[in-house]
Amino acid sequence: MNDSQIYAEQFERQRAQLQAVAYRMLGSMAEAEDAVQEAWLRLSRSDAEAVNNLGGWLTAVVGRICIDMLRARRRRNEDYVGTWLPEPVVSLDEPVDPESQVQLAESVGLALLVVLETLGPAERLAFVLHDMFGVPFDEIAPIVERSPDATRQLASRARRRVRGAPEPDGDLAAQRRVVEAFLEASRGGDFDALMELLDPDVSFKIDAGIGSPLARPPIVGAENVAREVLARGRPFAPFGRPAIVNGAVGVVVGSTDRPFAIAGCTIAGGRVVELDLILDREKLAAVTVQ
Repeated sequence: MNDSQIYAEQFERQRAQLQAVAYRMLGSMAEAEDAVQEAWLRLSRSDAEAVNNLGGWLTAVVGRICIDMLRARRRRNEDYVGTWLPEPVVSLDEPVDPESQVQLAESVGLALLVVLETLGPAERLAFVLHDMFGVPFDEIAPIVERSPDATRQLASRARRRVRGAPEPDGDLAAQRRVVEAFLEASRGGDFDALMELLDPDVSFKIDAGIGSPLARPPIVGAENVAREVLARGRPFAPFGRPAIVNGAVGVVVGSTDRPFAIAGCTIAGGRVVELDLILDREKLAAVTVQ
């Protein structure tokens, strides 16, 4: 086995971890794959023999790539109408291991990723690497070009933001009952039933993509959200079905091979506290429903 084959084999052992870091940084599986592929290209052009800790080196490279990608995205989205939402990870099947699914929801739930999107790139990286993957601050510091103490402060600020995100109920069966009741009320035009299912301060975010006439700012409050759902979503509710969206129960609208929309539902205390509707055609085209 020559050196390039050895490096390729070592890289493949790191790929899943790198992909996990990149998705939590970027909220897009397609962009995460691009970041990981770019890291491989940089490894292939470098003197890999001089790298003492290949896993740490690759994590640092992916981190820098993600920071650059986030900065470029922010420049593109300066005039974005509505809310930029993550590219969802969707499955129609109930998880074999519910405990692992709860842990997945806690680390890649749409509500969490939406909060992470409000962070600066360096804050996001410090939080993701330290709090989610246990990377020491002295290893993160060179990536964000800060001292270890300053990097610790970045993660601390990010952590305070994340604590403000709603903490979802962990029982997937209970979540499914709420989602099914939500779909039934939407199909039947039952305003009172929707009000019972929605948290008084529920937030409804819509990502329709750049330039879409469907784009609009977030809608807040149970009455406003219920009216919006019935006015615009009722015709599509018959085509909706529960699905696992980023580790929690959400909704896929339309066929599984070409969904018209995907909704993430954050349910806390038996009510919907966040409803995240993805209509962006590019994101939906990239989703593989398993």
